[in-house]
Amino acid sequence: MGSQESEIVILGIETSCDETSAAVLVNGTDLRSHIISSQIVTHQRYGGVVPEIASREHSLHIQPVVQQALDSAKVSFSDLSAIAVTYGPGLVGSLLVGVSGAKAMAYAAGIPLIGINHLEGHIYANFLHNQDLEFPFLALLVSGGHTHLILFEAHGKYRVLGHTRDDAAGEALDKVARTLGLEYPGGPQIQKVALDGDAHAFKFPRAMLEKDSLDFSFSGMKSAVLNTLNSARMRGETLNVPDLAASFQQAVVDVLVWKALRAIDQTGAKTLVLAGGVAANSLLRETLDKELSERSVRFVYPPPLFCTDNGAMIAITGYFHYLAGNFSPWTLNAVPGLGLV
Repeated sequence: MGSQESEIVILGIETSCDETSAAVLVNGTDLRSHIISSQIVTHQRYGGVVPEIASREHSLHIQPVVQQALDSAKVSFSDLSAIAVTYGPGLVGSLLVGVSGAKAMAYAAGIPLIGINHLEGHIYANFLHNQDLEFPFLALLVSGGHTHLILFEAHGKYRVLGHTRDDAAGEALDKVARTLGLEYPGGPQIQKVALDGDAHAFKFPRAMLEKDSLDFSFSGMKSAVLNTLNSARMRGETLNVPDLAASFQQAVVDVLVWKALRAIDQTGAKTLVLAGGVAANSLLRETLDKELSERSVRFVYPPPLFCTDNGAMIAITGYFHYLAGNFSPWTLNAVPGLGLV
């Protein structure tokens, strides 16, 4: 391609959990390459992610994935402006593989290193297809490990309005799916099975917490499903799995939507951005789309490929950090419990 001063070329690397991903983004809008090496099949036999296996797989794949991303984009390390990498939150072993690799590459290439908060990355994935996003906007981040409502006032300036007090929505979906005998990852399986179920067959609780609270709680809803199953087994009954899946999915979506609407009422936000793995859930998207259109609130969410963990979201976040001159020191380390503050 040839390096040009007008071009900002960011290599984004993501290894926070069980996907090794790298992407090359030019000038914040031109996604030249996007490679994902998924470990889903590897972890399916265990019913969930095994941290030690995940980090070992990242070690095996990070170099070829990065090289494939560079080759597909037709760039070399000398063309890069910076390397952005997830440094938390996530599995510490997985994060360390990405951080160590990115540090070595950036140092050898003589270019800046940019540590990226994984949660921020999920939200910034929306800029890949919506460069016209205007501040302030409200973000609903729903993933396997996190459920947050965040008000973004400007790049790098945001306030967490609410978060989960126990299980994240995606975590609850995964655990219920496992209990129902569905394959990992559970969220997509719940959605698939629920298509044949009755969402009103079972009355599961909707935890709304205190008046005006924007926090979430899903552990009670998860426990209600487990109790329903255990009671049925004790009576020798077999319950309809699609009905259980549909009823639980509806309960989770109801809470997410109600809380988002409450946050809009409290903040007056005119745009809601959906992010995270659960953003791929069609019931959640359709329900929010209907409710927000009635309120004349713009609704934005990424294509399914960019809802789950990916290098492109790290590259786009890195691009905005690059513009702001937010570079990381060579002492950057993995922070598995990194928050959004």
